[in-house]
Amino acid sequence: MGNWVNTKLIPQILKFVNVKPIVALKNGMLYTMPFTIVGSVFLLLANLPVESWAKWVTDSGYGAYFNQAYGASFAIMAIFAVIGIAYSYVKSEGYEGMAAGMIALVIFILTMSSSITDPETSVTIGNIINKDWTGGKGMISAILIGLVVGSVYSWFMKRDIRIKLPESVPENVANSFTALIPAAVLITGSLLVYIFFDKVFSLTMIEWIYQVIQTPLQGITDSFGGALMIAFLVPFLWFFGIHGSTIVSGIMGSLLLTNSLENQEIIDSGKELTLANGGHIVTQQFMDQFLTVTGAGMTIGIVVFMVFFAKSAQFKELGKMSLAPAIFNINEPIIFATPIVMNPLMVIPFIATPVVSATITYFALYSGLVPLFTAVQVPWTTPPIISGLLIGGWRAAVLQLVVLVIGFFIYLPFIRKVDSMNIDVEEGKPIV
Repeated sequence: MGNWVNTKLIPQILKFVNVKPIVALKNGMLYTMPFTIVGSVFLLLANLPVESWAKWVTDSGYGAYFNQAYGASFAIMAIFAVIGIAYSYVKSEGYEGMAAGMIALVIFILTMSSSITDPETSVTIGNIINKDWTGGKGMISAILIGLVVGSVYSWFMKRDIRIKLPESVPENVANSFTALIPAAVLITGSLLVYIFFDKVFSLTMIEWIYQVIQTPLQGITDSFGGALMIAFLVPFLWFFGIHGSTIVSGIMGSLLLTNSLENQEIIDSGKELTLANGGHIVTQQFMDQFLTVTGAGMTIGIVVFMVFFAKSAQFKELGKMSLAPAIFNINEPIIFATPIVMNPLMVIPFIATPVVSATITYFALYSGLVPLFTAVQVPWTTPPIISGLLIGGWRAAVLQLVVLVIGFFIYLPFIRKVDSMNIDVEEGKPIV
């Protein structure tokens, strides 16, 4: 079994996660992170669930200013994504990537409608960039456009199909001309695509992708099965020493973030955020704060055992070293030093804990015991309980505490057994 894992399974997993589109998607989406966090701060300020603060925000009019900052950062995630993905793809091929990022942005804007019609007055306003599509609703289009532009631009560069200027020409000028041929081909091709969708479907490409591809994908991620799949995949990949958190976030994070943004749009439209009004359960906060909180596998239970109950010198020392990082959701010391990686005894609670947490959290949100999450995000290093309080109020904080306590008891018999084995090793006894 172990030989099959090492020779067959792990190479196939590594092969998949290292293909160019997956790497570009993972790296490109990282460029959205600072704007997500900063935008969330302003969104939280505009919607802080404290009555006195909410009254002051409303009476003072500062809510409009906070929402302005949110709208210029978090609400245009698809723009950052399309640039970042195309840039990362071309950069990984060894070429200057900024031109590709700009081309991707042009195509992203080109393939959406430049006008909007007021349904009440039937008045059409033109020459706009519709922010309905620059956030979550346009995310899958942004990913596809970024990957296609990155691939095609790299194809031109590899075949040296570009305008070359003398070496005496400044580099920034030369780079502009380098991008001219692929830009002309890509933009012309995108215009033809825009015309095709307009004539055949009476839709823009972005609208078609949203209806045919993105909405079904969001439905899958937002299901109970989707929640369990995410909860399983992160620790499963980590068991083999592969950074499951980064990989799963890179692939599915765009959909989870879109679910968060659509929840916020429900509130912004004046409706109550409920499942009946189209609210989503499985969002980015669902993963960050209830599936990977305190690190992949939710390993704070192991740390608590080591600090307060461990008998072996190894675990006592490891617990002291790991406590502070664990509070800030960093658990690599625990994963590699316990160890959990390739440890068949510890893989059971390592996977079971987030799966149980996913089950409890899903039905807590489904039943209304805990409110659905808005678009408010917190830095991934925010300590548990505090993060729950910020994203969902006291009920989300209590839910975090509940699943972490349950996680401790799931880990307890397994980590106690490993601790006793460590004692035997330290005392020179044979391991049984």
